[in-house]
Amino acid sequence: MSSGETRSGLTYRGAGVDVGAKARLLEGLAPAITSTYTDAVGAGLGAFAGAVRLAPPGAGFLLATVDGVGTKTLIARQMGRDDVIGWDIVAHCANDLAACGARPIAFLDYVAMGWLDPPLIRVLVEAMARACALLGVPLIGGETAEMPDVYAGDAYEVVGTMIGQAPLDGLLTGAGTVPGDRLVGLGSSGLHTNGYTLARRIVEAAGASLHDRVEALDTTLGGALLAPHLCYAEGLLSLLGSIEIRAAAHITGGGLVDNLVRVLPDGCRARVLREWPEPPIFLWLQQAGRVSEEEMVRTFNLGIGMVVVTAPQDAARAVRYFEAACIPAQQIGEIVEGPRGVDLA
Repeated sequence: MSSGETRSGLTYRGAGVDVGAKARLLEGLAPAITSTYTDAVGAGLGAFAGAVRLAPPGAGFLLATVDGVGTKTLIARQMGRDDVIGWDIVAHCANDLAACGARPIAFLDYVAMGWLDPPLIRVLVEAMARACALLGVPLIGGETAEMPDVYAGDAYEVVGTMIGQAPLDGLLTGAGTVPGDRLVGLGSSGLHTNGYTLARRIVEAAGASLHDRVEALDTTLGGALLAPHLCYAEGLLSLLGSIEIRAAAHITGGGLVDNLVRVLPDGCRARVLREWPEPPIFLWLQQAGRVSEEEMVRTFNLGIGMVVVTAPQDAARAVRYFEAACIPAQQIGEIVEGPRGVDLA
């Protein structure tokens, strides 16, 4: 039996990433983290971005988020497509801010590798700069670290920090969500930036090559896995002025269940109807790795990159708006009364 495999198929935990252990660790660290909070904190542990109130009163919130691209970098290296990584980190961070109702105002990057690779750095930074320019966000700084005893071969890591701002009454926390509200799902292009450790194990176990063209994917396997992380920030933020958005969840590590629950208040339960078209890469991964349905749900986004919660009367309008902005969207469920959680049907 290969590494990362159980009798029922490959798992994320078996591949080396234990999402549950991370959640338990964070829960244990919560007292230390929250002990630093002041009255200025508007959103902290569990939010997609942290928020603090600006002075003077009424000036709004300053938000910050930090994240990485993970082992998608290893696939980008093999395919010679490191530019995708530069785009992805900006899109990921912008989506996290937008999920909190914040407009991005500045971005910083961190790139680490075994030894300096100037052509690679140029490709990454220029891609980040293009993504930032499309969002109107200045790339104000960064750090390049050389650590030959940490990173082997040509492996590298990319992390981004994005700063945002939201008006005092514009912070999206999910507190106003009530039973009867609708769920609008925004389609993903593929894995985005999560689940790649498991995906790579599946490719390896299947004896496949990233350069293999797969008819069902209409591209190479590596091409499907490198589909860029879609950026929903501009579309979502421009909708805030005309439709009351109750909450938004960026679907990253942990899938729909672990991310959507983060924006649900007590007494509200999300009922998700899994009727959207899924990018074919997910079926390929599930079949090639004999991955259980439960494992797929908690590891991958399965075709939904963000969920927006709206009042019932606004859901259809929101779908039309996103579609007009070339963002695939459809209603995927509703909020019902019940213990805080997410049900997929």
